[in-house]
Amino acid sequence: MTESMNIAQLLRGESVRQPRSAAVMYPSGRDAGGRVMYSHLTYAQLDAQSDGYAWALSSLGVRAGTKSLLMIRPSLEFYALVFALFKVGAVPVLIDPGMGWRGFLRCVAQVEPELFIGVPAAQVLKMLRPGPFKSVRVSITLGRRWFWGGQALSELPVRDGEYPLHEPAADDLAAVLFTSGSTGPAKGVSYTHRIFHTQAELVRREYGIKPGEMDLACFPLFSLFSVALGATTVIPDMDPTRPARVNPERILEPLRNLPVTYSFGSPTLWERVARHCVARDIRIPGLRRVVMAGSPVPGHVHEMLLRRILDEGAETYTPYGATESLPVANFRGSEMLAETWSQTRAGRGMCVGRPLPEVTLRIIKISDEAIARWDEALVLPQGGIGEICVKGPVVTREYFRRPEATALAKIAEGDAVWHRIGDVGYVDEQGRLWFCGRKAHRVETASGTLFSVCCEAIYNVLPHVHRSALVGVGARPGQTPVIILEPEEGQEAALVASLPAVRVAAKASALTAGIEQVLIHPAFPVDVRHNAKINREELALWAAGKIAGRD
Repeated sequence: MTESMNIAQLLRGESVRQPRSAAVMYPSGRDAGGRVMYSHLTYAQLDAQSDGYAWALSSLGVRAGTKSLLMIRPSLEFYALVFALFKVGAVPVLIDPGMGWRGFLRCVAQVEPELFIGVPAAQVLKMLRPGPFKSVRVSITLGRRWFWGGQALSELPVRDGEYPLHEPAADDLAAVLFTSGSTGPAKGVSYTHRIFHTQAELVRREYGIKPGEMDLACFPLFSLFSVALGATTVIPDMDPTRPARVNPERILEPLRNLPVTYSFGSPTLWERVARHCVARDIRIPGLRRVVMAGSPVPGHVHEMLLRRILDEGAETYTPYGATESLPVANFRGSEMLAETWSQTRAGRGMCVGRPLPEVTLRIIKISDEAIARWDEALVLPQGGIGEICVKGPVVTREYFRRPEATALAKIAEGDAVWHRIGDVGYVDEQGRLWFCGRKAHRVETASGTLFSVCCEAIYNVLPHVHRSALVGVGARPGQTPVIILEPEEGQEAALVASLPAVRVAAKASALTAGIEQVLIHPAFPVDVRHNAKINREELALWAAGKIAGRD
């Protein structure tokens, strides 16, 4: 008998192996002393509740292939509903509302959901802007239902008994996950059951996740793997859409009170927590692994965590990939600090580790045009900077109903598909991948091409600079390069005063010697998912206005 490709089978297996172990813990309030209180579901309870929801959804006409839009926050119900959808064979659709309502509604209209599960505020949006939701046949409210019709989750006709799991083909559509839209319009990525199954196994192997562990889930989507792999998921008392504004004590609280062994979160969240800990000499015993993804993780964040906060022998990790292909590589913070961080600071790019054994990676000549067929002649020699392309079992084949975007991002090679990640980089003599920035963020000047991560490193090490952004003003290949600096908190005046020294330091590097324009921006716009990716497109428009004297 072959193993089921339905990810819900993993939950069912854990409900048999460890029925009384906690699967999910949710902060439900505080006691009279101000201590956080948790509600929880054991594995047996989570499996049974998701069975009940699956029976209810089925009775409402939800079937295999039903596109199901979720607009709910992390909660006990979130996990039960997601696994219920997998059990039925429905297709969860996850769109980040933080991209702005106009972009969000475009995504809804594109995917044409038939089932809509949302909190009351989401139901109000659906009522006020009904056009994109016209395909919805079944509407369910998580919370109190008012005047918008449908049913409340608490009113669903749940029933007891094990729900018969849908048995999908490996390459059937399992979910549609939208990109964050941080570099262009958000696109729905078509995930198959094979990809989910492979990702779960790679996550288990790369991070050593096993039953009995505990995950502090600072990024909810990753925690679905934790539940499937038998680890207890603890939801912190935070707004998951604003990791850069998190109160560090809300992260430290469960780390002090519960036996958390690992956590996945945004680099900006962990930098904020790390700075808080270092300033107060706080250590976090028992936390063995911190996984950070969403943007390049600076070495000083690894340094604070590994040398001043975590136990000896603990590790930090930075997986590399994209929504369309994840994970591609995995890198340990200890290796970064020992071997590559000094080179990153000198402008060589950000090392993200060796590709996983299952992934084939090549660097090809940079192009903004579609490439229909793979040709080895596209590949650059070792050390050449170009587009990063990957193929393998975690690489998605298409965007949902976006053939033009698929043509630009995918290259056919027989039955296989290469994905053009949209990043530029190179492979070193040890086979490690170095990330040099997004392809869309390269600046093509009359004297050559500049890459964001490489150039920005020269400025990021200077006093009073929190971070920097390279942008191009004008059209390629005659762009004017501009460096924009974001000051450290409270240091804007000091940074303004040090601009002459900044220019001298930049002239000393061959990478940045030709950059004449340097501007200061008080707070960079960032992506909505991790609050870490800099919106250089918006900054480029701002810089153009500054240079033209419009602002």
